[in-house]
Amino acid sequence: MFKGRDIVSIKELSREDIERIFEVAEDMIPIAKGEKKTDILRGYVLATLFFEPSTRTRLSFETAMQRLGGSVIGFSNPKATSISKGETLADTIRIVDLYSDVIVIRHPFEGSARLAAEFAEHPVINAGDGAGQHPTQTLLDLFTMAREFGDISGLNVALIGDLKYGRTVHSLAYILSKLGANLYLVSPPLLRMPKHIIRELNKKPVETDKLEDILGEIDVFYVTRIQKERFPDPTEYRKVAGSYRITAKLLSSAKKNAIVMHPLPRVDEISSDVDPLPHARYFQQAFNGVPVRMALLALVLGVV
Repeated sequence: MFKGRDIVSIKELSREDIERIFEVAEDMIPIAKGEKKTDILRGYVLATLFFEPSTRTRLSFETAMQRLGGSVIGFSNPKATSISKGETLADTIRIVDLYSDVIVIRHPFEGSARLAAEFAEHPVINAGDGAGQHPTQTLLDLFTMAREFGDISGLNVALIGDLKYGRTVHSLAYILSKLGANLYLVSPPLLRMPKHIIRELNKKPVETDKLEDILGEIDVFYVTRIQKERFPDPTEYRKVAGSYRITAKLLSSAKKNAIVMHPLPRVDEISSDVDPLPHARYFQQAFNGVPVRMALLALVLGVV
């Protein structure tokens, strides 16, 4: 079902696929924590090609591979590669494909992971392509919610902040709606969810720019950073910077079992006084990237 498969878009994964990934990820948690050892990917090589900055995604993939006994090659600075000499993405992929068994790619241009998959013989996993898709982030987000609440169906999930440029919320909105969650889209008018994404949702979301109006209804506050680097006009960025800030005081009016998530990095969207609260799940969420990515690597390489 998974061996040799590319993971480019969350839309290509069925409910059964997601359940299988989560089943394997659950078994991987003790290994991800270092409590158990395994070498099921011994002899396999992961190539991480990061054309954009990354901390959690790149390091969690590398941790995942090494926890499973495999090895890692790759780069996080394309200026130190032949790309700086004019080599095309297609040729870079062809070459790296000769050296590795699975490729993880992050690239600033939407569609780049799909292009990489066309030129690679081995599985390609999309680690983010511009403002497009980030399927492994979506999977770890879903995994975090599922472990917390059991069932995604019926959850009230607020996606907050940059819904225009945030690739994490584009993928997440689609799959949450498909799995039966109720979506609340909270953003400044300039950063509303693109209409083509809303048209794909199974259920009409609630759209608002006032978080306070829905505070008591929400089970999951999914907060995003206003992505300065994706704004073509710095003036437009300044208009919306700091639009929302989650604080301990604000959460005093939220449901007791509500959780706060964030794909990270955060700037000022979540106050540090939220960190010790029982609502905070963003660091656990970041850890969950390791077992989920371990599961994906093991599945596409056909060892589980």
